[in-house]
Amino acid sequence: MSQAAGLDRYVVAGNPVAHSRSPEIHATFAAQTGQSLVYDRLLCPLDGFEAAIRAFVAAGGRGCNITVPFKFEAFRLAARRTPRAQLAGAVNTFRFDDASTGGWLGDNTDGAGLLADIERNAARPLRDRRVLLIGAGGASAGVLGSLITGRPAEIRIVNRSADKALALADSHRAWATEHGVRLSAGGLDAAAPDGRHDVLINGTSASLSGAGLPLPDPDAPVLARGGLAVDMMYGPSAKPFLDWASDQAGPDGAALDGLGMLVEQAAEAFLLWRGVRPDSATVLADLRQRLATH
Repeated sequence: MSQAAGLDRYVVAGNPVAHSRSPEIHATFAAQTGQSLVYDRLLCPLDGFEAAIRAFVAAGGRGCNITVPFKFEAFRLAARRTPRAQLAGAVNTFRFDDASTGGWLGDNTDGAGLLADIERNAARPLRDRRVLLIGAGGASAGVLGSLITGRPAEIRIVNRSADKALALADSHRAWATEHGVRLSAGGLDAAAPDGRHDVLINGTSASLSGAGLPLPDPDAPVLARGGLAVDMMYGPSAKPFLDWASDQAGPDGAALDGLGMLVEQAAEAFLLWRGVRPDSATVLADLRQRLATH
């Protein structure tokens, strides 16, 4: 880990973490906004997340991002939580405030990042649209609350285990009612009982292994022609899903990987830490260009 004297220190903590693009994203944000900081990767033992984070704080760490598989454990460690982290039941960002100011603050910036990527970068407002969210684990829990604030007509959650999908929907039921959004949930066979959806979001871990969506009938029409599909993962492993979604959406549709979500959620975390919002659009465009040339 870098030891830069006098600079505020941040990390992305996870296992695995070597693949993370967060250090280059935050380095660019810092240069863009004139902030003095250093940002590294922190590989945490699967049974030693809390110890690794406490050691980082003791060494002067100011904040961190949390990736798989520690977001639920991070939630339990937070002394305070933002409303969006409380709703998600998971934390992906810590700001290490001292005890005199309330202790560690836990936030979840994933949903805000996904919503920004869909509505601003892809120019696809969710209002009055039909959304299909596949998966009911930590990734989906982290974004559902923000998706609801986009006020789609309906969000349908489907998962291999229908009970988990129903539990996720129930935990967000009051929030959805407040925003006038219908929530429904069920097993994977409920993905397309009555037609296609305008927006499809893959919140499963299928893309981690380069697998397609685990739907009972992958040829069934799930995404409307001209619709938008988003995989929360990015990189080559997301290609099977993106190819499948592109076929469903047709030439007027779009299929996005999770790189935009990554940059946008990082911008939210940077704002929480530094009090200034970076220009995420230019960082995303530059990152996509660099990845395309490698």
